[in-house]
Amino acid sequence: MAGILCVASLFLSLAKLSIGQREVTIQKGPLYRAEGYPVSISCNVSGHQGPSTQDFQWSVYLPTAPTREVQIISTKDASFSYAVYAQRVKSKEIYVERLQGSSVLLHIAKLQMRDAGEYECFTPNTDGKYFGSYSAKTNLTVIPDTLSATMPSQTLRKKEGEPLELTCEATKATAQHTHLSLTWYLVQDGGGGQAIEIISLSRDFLLAPGPSYADRFAAGDVRLDKLGVTSFKLSIGKLQPSDQGQLFCEATEWIQDPDETWTLITRKRTDQTALRIQPAARDFEVDITARSLPAEGNPLELICLVVGRGGDQKLQGTWFLNGKEIAQIDADGVLDLKTDYRDRASQGQLQVSKLSTQTFSLKIFSLSPEDVGAYSCEVAEVVRTQTGSWQVVRRKQSPVSRVQLREPAARSVAVSAEKRALWEGEALTLLCKAGGDAGPLSVSWWLIPQDQTTAVFVAGMGQDGTVQWGVSSPSPGDRSDRKLEKVDWATFRLETGSAMVTDSGTYECRVSERPQNQAKDLQWTQRISVTVISLESSLQVNLMSRQPQVTLTHTFDLSCIVRANYSDLKLPFSVTWQFQPAGSGAFQQLIRITHNGTVEWGDVLSQFHRKTKVSQSSFRSQLQIHDAALEETGVYQCKVEVYDRKSLYTSGPARVSATSNLLRITVTFPESKLRVNSSSQVQELSISSSTHIECAILSRSAGNLPLSVSWYFSPTSTNASYLKILEMDQTNVIKYGNEFQTPRSKQKFHSKKVSQDLFLLNILSVEDSDRGHYYCAVEEWLLSTNGTWQKLERKTSGLTELKLRPTGSQVHVSKVRWLGNATEHGEVGISCSLDGPGSTASLYSVTWYWSRANAESQMLARLQYDGVLEYGPEGRRRLLHCFRSSPTDFVLKLHRVEMEDAGMYWCRVAEWQPQGHPAKWISQASNESQRMMLKVLPSESTFSSRICSSEPLLHFLIACPLIMLLLLLISLLCLYWKARKLSQLSLSAQKEKALWVDMKTGPVRHEDKGY
Repeated sequence: MAGILCVASLFLSLAKLSIGQREVTIQKGPLYRAEGYPVSISCNVSGHQGPSTQDFQWSVYLPTAPTREVQIISTKDASFSYAVYAQRVKSKEIYVERLQGSSVLLHIAKLQMRDAGEYECFTPNTDGKYFGSYSAKTNLTVIPDTLSATMPSQTLRKKEGEPLELTCEATKATAQHTHLSLTWYLVQDGGGGQAIEIISLSRDFLLAPGPSYADRFAAGDVRLDKLGVTSFKLSIGKLQPSDQGQLFCEATEWIQDPDETWTLITRKRTDQTALRIQPAARDFEVDITARSLPAEGNPLELICLVVGRGGDQKLQGTWFLNGKEIAQIDADGVLDLKTDYRDRASQGQLQVSKLSTQTFSLKIFSLSPEDVGAYSCEVAEVVRTQTGSWQVVRRKQSPVSRVQLREPAARSVAVSAEKRALWEGEALTLLCKAGGDAGPLSVSWWLIPQDQTTAVFVAGMGQDGTVQWGVSSPSPGDRSDRKLEKVDWATFRLETGSAMVTDSGTYECRVSERPQNQAKDLQWTQRISVTVISLESSLQVNLMSRQPQVTLTHTFDLSCIVRANYSDLKLPFSVTWQFQPAGSGAFQQLIRITHNGTVEWGDVLSQFHRKTKVSQSSFRSQLQIHDAALEETGVYQCKVEVYDRKSLYTSGPARVSATSNLLRITVTFPESKLRVNSSSQVQELSISSSTHIECAILSRSAGNLPLSVSWYFSPTSTNASYLKILEMDQTNVIKYGNEFQTPRSKQKFHSKKVSQDLFLLNILSVEDSDRGHYYCAVEEWLLSTNGTWQKLERKTSGLTELKLRPTGSQVHVSKVRWLGNATEHGEVGISCSLDGPGSTASLYSVTWYWSRANAESQMLARLQYDGVLEYGPEGRRRLLHCFRSSPTDFVLKLHRVEMEDAGMYWCRVAEWQPQGHPAKWISQASNESQRMMLKVLPSESTFSSRICSSEPLLHFLIACPLIMLLLLLISLLCLYWKARKLSQLSLSAQKEKALWVDMKTGPVRHEDKGY
């Protein structure tokens, strides 16, 4: 429909519901159905606003006009149908079945070939605005009915005990992949036309007998054999009178839909074969009698007697009350009592026995109202099979013996349950109804748990309506979902909102009434058995994937399928996806979809957040991971927790949980399709000309993955390994090799990307040193989602040899063999000379090389024609010097020779001449010297060398004189200070002496003047 607005789906389907985005889903196609048979297509809408009941419109796009919409049927408009479908809709051949307010089924009762096409389910907008998807489509293909089932119609007369063989032919010619199942049926004479299944072969090639033939199948008396491709033979070893009737076979063809469910598409029946069986000349009758009169509280014995049987027959007896089996005694005398009567027999209230080979007894020691009803017994003649079990030959039913009691003065009690077998969490409702005249009654409920014999008080209600709870029974405070209420004067209801497994057992309702003028209550009881089935017993979780091995950057799906027999309860459940990375020992939470629709991401695996989608439907959760990375390799599992319906509004715990199987997902690199031209080429050029070398990509992987291209070069004149010239990586960044880092090399060599499949290495002004072999190495890279580059493949091209045309210039380096010795820590000079004076118009450059043993050669130093000196990595490490002793003589001097300097040395001399206007110096020719061997001898140990080689002694000899000199200076300073002090004391003494003489001379002169 052209008017429908489509909005891109959000990340999670549950999140879609939470924000009100409409989504229409239709049964996944393509669907294949046979002509003349029915088809049903489901459609569902979710995330809508407005009324809960949505309208649906069905249309079809026929193959003859794929763009023209043909309207079929609508739940909103009765006149919606086009004329071609109107009559079929009116006759109910085409109709819509509403499953829920938002879910419907389109039914076509009888398909026609013209019904094939693309079916569209459209839901009119009821929202405030357009948001989401409003239609969905699926393809339906109508195929011819090619199934055929044939068997000749005939009448067979057999005797009891004789064998029978019938063959049925079933063929199909369907082009699609289908499976065939086949079943043999019997319509017994006088059976009302109801067909009884004898044996079947399922679409999965499994044999299964019908319920009436299970024992005979186990004994090998009934067989189904497939003869060839189309023949199916039914074999019965010994016919029985019950086999008489009309026999036929039915073939059914099945096809598997995309949702993995098998659907019936055709079914055919054969003509019937009439089988008449003459029974053997022996028979018997069964009679039932009562040996006492039925009265409440009195014993009652019923006798089942076999009359007219042969002495060689084995008999087993079965007792029935109101058509329901209560006990059975087999031919060996083994007793099998049903649950209610097993408890009564263990309490001594009931006895079932076999009095003789033809007499069976049922004795009730105290007759009660619950024993009232129609009693009958069934006697079966049995034979022992090869497996040791009993096989029934014939059965005989006795007449009905009715046991009735006088209506008690008070009343009877009837107990009923809405469900006698229910799932854990379902509501358990029991009703206890008393008969008789209206009056004040009290009631008490008792429970006899499974596998126990003692009754436990559950709850009671007095005549005044007071409710009491048993001590061992959960109180209303503990079980708020349990209540006891009075419906009317005679009816009492015990209700448990959410049943537990421990609620299983036999419930007994005791109704009490106290008549006037009596001290003792009259009491009537009735029992009922209830079974609460555990949810865990049926819960199974399977994790599967169609892609356990995923290619890098691709998308993979994981399906967590929940299987439970209580799917119709529609209990909410949560799904937790867990992931254990490769090499890790613990699982980590990836994402959790809670039972109320909340999405919870794990805290660790953040790389999944932007590329993971989870879709969840009833009992199925699908995890879809886009752009798979190597980090997603590991083990996955899902955990399912089932909750009560009321847990949507409360925070109650999960009822039951289950964990799936472990599923390993491996993320692998994609297969590379990279191919590079590997043919070899030769280029012969004139010196100083320019050229380019091609690197052609013949094929690439899908997606045009990024490439890195590296260029390598090996000179013709050396045996050195290939040197990397430059590399253009996958991000188009260019990096030069270690030997080509000079500005001159970067000007000479350029890389160019001509197209996606062609790369060039441009070489400007070719020189003699450029002669050699070139090739390119191409690597294919893939960028992962976490931003790291992954290399997928590496391919190399063929070699391109670069030659120079002769220029007439020739350089001849002296080839004189030289073997030199040098002493450790000494000096040595190595010479390299030209044979001849050389050209006066030329300049010469020299490059020195060194190698040791089988190691790669190393460039030590290069003296350019203009005198510029360059050192290689090895040359910078050593103490060496390169100079020109004359225009044609070159010297490499090693200072302070070390032991590791030993090895082969040689030089390469290149001739340079100016070319063009303005003049540019170009290498014309080059030549290498002979390999020169240098041996390094250990230095002799002398006194000075020993001192120099001992670092502590050298430090002592340096520090000791300094310390002695310092002490001498200190001593001289002390002597100087003492001498100065003595001089000062002597001067002071002389001054004192002079003063003393002056003082003594003064008084004498005064005395003389007085006389």
